[in-house]
Amino acid sequence: MNNRDHDGPVRLAAFAFLEEETRRYGEVLPYSILLRGFSFSGQRVPLLGPQGIFKPAVLKLPLSITTAPVVEGKDRPYADDIGDNGVLTYRYRGTDIRHRDNVGLREAMRLRTPLVYLFGVTKGSYLPTWPVYVVGDNPAALSFEIEVDAPTSLRVASSGFSFNEGDARRRYITVQTQRRLHQVAFRERVLDAYRRACAICRLQHEELLDAAHILPDGHPKGEPVVRNGLSLCKLHHAAFDQNILGIRPDLKVEIRLDVLQERDGPMLQHGLQGFHNRSIATPRSVDLRPDPAFLAERYSLFRKAG
Repeated sequence: MNNRDHDGPVRLAAFAFLEEETRRYGEVLPYSILLRGFSFSGQRVPLLGPQGIFKPAVLKLPLSITTAPVVEGKDRPYADDIGDNGVLTYRYRGTDIRHRDNVGLREAMRLRTPLVYLFGVTKGSYLPTWPVYVVGDNPAALSFEIEVDAPTSLRVASSGFSFNEGDARRRYITVQTQRRLHQVAFRERVLDAYRRACAICRLQHEELLDAAHILPDGHPKGEPVVRNGLSLCKLHHAAFDQNILGIRPDLKVEIRLDVLQERDGPMLQHGLQGFHNRSIATPRSVDLRPDPAFLAERYSLFRKAG
């Protein structure tokens, strides 16, 4: 069996491997699992390599495309923005349009070959998305256009994978996927900075933790950066969003006066009232601590709401 003959089975095995690993470990996978990969006919097939466009030895065309994790204050090496046409932009390997990696993606575009998109979340962790397709090539901008489809869309025929041209559903899935990727990345970076604990109560059950925005998404300064985030348990996140709980610029918790004076029961007493005037925990790195200007602006909104 040559590379072309087993291209489809290898890709299906890769997708099945990712489905199993994300079911076991969650949607964000460590580098070690992706590098280890899976076995196909006795040959190891890793999911990524040192470069963004990756082709394992068992295939003739790339299997995955990877973006590097965001480093606070630095641009991502490989842009992954959604353009006005609703597709994701993925940068070429270098500036040579004839580089073999770029040629490989161009051929994957011609053959409508499904790929894996590995979105860098934090250092050493990635959120895999599949299947994705190369649907456009823009040499002037040194970039490809990528669309995401649902795993249930995969169909294999004797001539290869099926692919519907101009699929509006795929454009919708691409936009929704890009939003989800950045939400997950923001959460992971914030939880990492706060040592995976609530900044207020120190709860460490990760499934009960959120990354709360200090200034919300719709705010002109409400960017998904760690200095605009707080690691909060679901109770304190909801209380923060509803202006029941505020955080002063001096990093102390303030409970809204009417709630502070309520008499309800132990949950209110120990879950909210007991943290009044307590300091929140902050990241060890000064560069990742809450922006005082963001806290001041959000605190003023809390005071007005009260």
